[in-house]
Amino acid sequence: MKRMGGRDKALRVFITLLGMIIAVMIVPFGSQAARRTNNRAKYALVFDAQYYHDNNPDVAAAYGSDYNKLLNHYINNGVSEGRNASAVFNAKAYKENNPDLASAYGNNWASYHEHFAAFGSSENRIALPTGGSNVNATKQVSRAANVSQGSLIGSYSTEYDAKVARATNIAVAASRINGVVVRSGENFSFSQTILPRSTANGYVRAPIFINKKHGYGIGGGVCQVSSTLYAAMLSAGLPATERHAHSLPVTYIPEGMDATIAGNSLDLKFTNIFDYPIILGASADNGTLTVTISRY
Repeated sequence: MKRMGGRDKALRVFITLLGMIIAVMIVPFGSQAARRTNNRAKYALVFDAQYYHDNNPDVAAAYGSDYNKLLNHYINNGVSEGRNASAVFNAKAYKENNPDLASAYGNNWASYHEHFAAFGSSENRIALPTGGSNVNATKQVSRAANVSQGSLIGSYSTEYDAKVARATNIAVAASRINGVVVRSGENFSFSQTILPRSTANGYVRAPIFINKKHGYGIGGGVCQVSSTLYAAMLSAGLPATERHAHSLPVTYIPEGMDATIAGNSLDLKFTNIFDYPIILGASADNGTLTVTISRY
């Protein structure tokens, strides 16, 4: 038998080590792929592609009716942005309204979807944004004489310090959207509705965000009203045609449910997708801001 030379031995050892390295690498990659597939299946248990398409016009414009692309957007972006997976499920709201699940799952969003499909729906767990237990939302639409009991389709409440300057701006902005009627197919602009933020329009100087830093400006605090309106829109299944997150975290509303405005560059807008007119209600009273959306 021919004896193996030193070079042949070195080559054989190299090939063996290379094979071991490849084997070690393949296992975790395969496991990761399996986990991704498994998590995707969990999201799909709750995801309604037609609803997501119809209620997110920006996504529909980009991806059309392609199921896989719509689901990918929801998994990669929609969940963190606070978008509804269906007419009955919002992952952030499910986490917020079910502390036992939040303790168990943390930020494992796929698990919330799996739990809702397996248990949450039949247990009647809250899976959409709510306005809080202290809200009598129907009373907030007092400027609409023909809004009847049971016509409420969405609402949300946030808290603020009624003793600081921004409370004035919150009250002024809330008064400007209160009683506004948006007819079927009509567009709504929050920035235009509350008028330019100036002293002439009743606004005062208060804290604001400027280039990802804290500062002061006229109208600071109005974004709490736009954010509360956006949360009420999520509750009603009313998609935004324009919405922007703050450059820094805010404390008055869960992450992904805020909506900032800035001059004429950033706005909160929507189109009334319903086949009936809607009316906005808003009140700022003793540190509680409530925004409602009702059938008119």
